[in-house]
Amino acid sequence: MSDMSSPPSSGHPAPAPPSAGRFWCWGLACLASIGCWSSGPFDYVKVSGDVAYEDGTPLAGGYKLTFVAQDAPKVEGAYPRPAEALVDGQGKFEAVTSHKFGDGLIPGKHKVVIQPDRSLAKPIVAAEFTRSETTPLMVDTADRPLKIRVPKP
Repeated sequence: MSDMSSPPSSGHPAPAPPSAGRFWCWGLACLASIGCWSSGPFDYVKVSGDVAYEDGTPLAGGYKLTFVAQDAPKVEGAYPRPAEALVDGQGKFEAVTSHKFGDGLIPGKHKVVIQPDRSLAKPIVAAEFTRSETTPLMVDTADRPLKIRVPKP
């Protein structure tokens, strides 16, 4: 008499249950296919440059620049996010990041905001340069490398 509780054997081992790794692969493939890692709707140009006082003395590093696009094209109802760059000890910056690390800026004009380290005892720039609403600093990606000049505080 045969055991009715087990299915008949075909001579092949039963298939293994799906592994967690396969689920992760499917999840990542789905995210990639819907554009989570796309370059976004905007084009970018790589930029680099330096920040100095009007007399040519570099602003020491330890602060961040924020670039706010002023004439970005309207694309699919999307708005460009501000780009950022870290400034080194010689006042130079290279890896300007808008969407992905080092991708650059949307072509055109950008307001520049200097965000100094708040722990500094003495400000490196006047307060007007630290807010996007008040900064008079403007750069154009057509003028590369970017030269940002500010008066001493």
